[in-house]
Amino acid sequence: MQRKSITIIGGGFSGSMLAVQLARLAGNHPYACDVHLVEPRPVPGPGLAYTARRPEYLLNVRSQFLSAFPEQPDHFQNWLRVTSPEACDDDFCSRQSYGRYLQQLVSQVLEWPSMNGIRCYWHNQAARTVTIAPDGVGAVVRLLDGTELPSSYVVLALGNFPPPHPTTRSAAYLTHPNYHGNPWAQGALRNIGTDDTVLLIGTGLTAVDVLLGLRADGHRGLITAVSGHGRWPAAHAFGSAPYPDFYATDLAGATTVLEVLRTVRRHVREAAQQGIDWRMVLDVLRPNLGRIWAAWPQAEQARFLRHLAGIWSVLRHRSPPRNAAIVAELLASGRLAQATGRVQHITPGPDGLTVTIQKGRQLAQHLTARHVITCTGPLLDYSRIQEPVVADLRAGGHLQPDALRLGIQTDNHGALLDATGQASPLLFTLGPSRRPASFESTAVPELREQAVELAQELGRRLRDSAENE
Repeated sequence: MQRKSITIIGGGFSGSMLAVQLARLAGNHPYACDVHLVEPRPVPGPGLAYTARRPEYLLNVRSQFLSAFPEQPDHFQNWLRVTSPEACDDDFCSRQSYGRYLQQLVSQVLEWPSMNGIRCYWHNQAARTVTIAPDGVGAVVRLLDGTELPSSYVVLALGNFPPPHPTTRSAAYLTHPNYHGNPWAQGALRNIGTDDTVLLIGTGLTAVDVLLGLRADGHRGLITAVSGHGRWPAAHAFGSAPYPDFYATDLAGATTVLEVLRTVRRHVREAAQQGIDWRMVLDVLRPNLGRIWAAWPQAEQARFLRHLAGIWSVLRHRSPPRNAAIVAELLASGRLAQATGRVQHITPGPDGLTVTIQKGRQLAQHLTARHVITCTGPLLDYSRIQEPVVADLRAGGHLQPDALRLGIQTDNHGALLDATGQASPLLFTLGPSRRPASFESTAVPELREQAVELAQELGRRLRDSAENE
């Protein structure tokens, strides 16, 4: 029997956990399949999110919810007890610890063949192109060094891309040494002096991490944070009683944003009357957030993105209490200032960079800082992403950005849809690229489920193919 092959492009959390889940597939007969994990970073597993070597960068989810395996909820906690001396702050561990956990999991499946017959290989470089066979059966993934990987299935696990530029009205700032368009790029913030003024564009979790990093480095200069809404992520809170699940009774089938908003607000009021924190109301909805999103017509989804996505991000994606306390301390001391508005221009000058912001019809403000850092979150629009593999597949009609520019159009299994709406028999994706289907597609609890489901689907296809040969 000829061995099949699955090429996973991207070895961060999503891609690595897919490889791990493929190696864990059960079956009466061994799988004659090789899995190729294509990841240019020094090690597979941590990806961009968990590569940071700074202990002050904490996970924003407690450790008991971060097992890589849905059926073993205490797996990460057990790993911490056995392998890590780290004392987690209120059960919020460092990202670097979680990165080591993921690296160890994927290294185990790379070191020897799995009991189910699957063999995993790591290619320490990037993919350049994906060429679909003329008959549509199979593809060839070509790597940067020219290596060709014949593939029965190709999975895009590309993770998050750097933030989009805050303004396109001018371009001179893009090459300025003190403009930092990607705060996660290696060495991105090393040229910031202790007393330099800094302006952050964005007040989300990325901005919080940048603040923590600057603070740990002894930075003393004034930091100004700019955003359209002026809000920082809410802090996690614990000790409240749980709130009963009300999706089936009150939200199933709701087709408008207003209907959902009114229902959630009512339950928040009822929870408050019982002494239950509002966070419990939002958290109980988490397993059904994808269903709520999918029930809205596209016009309603667009309405949510225009009016509520910002406040939803603040309330839903929260900070560890310690991080929130540090932000509050910096604001109270005057070392951190805030300005509200949207960036209109960024202009290089003798004193650094001048950022022009405007809120509605108010007069524009001109803020000057030595350094400007974009902290607005990743680029999601696959019509603008120029990653070679993405651009290649998009040009060939094999990859379709969604109308709301949240990711890639797929079917329920993560198979890419072509220009006619047909699901590809060999191209799949998982991770943030699947936001169009479920909106919430960035955190570990959702991504680990995607890895399990896609591994099972690919396993089924491998078995069917073997039986038909």
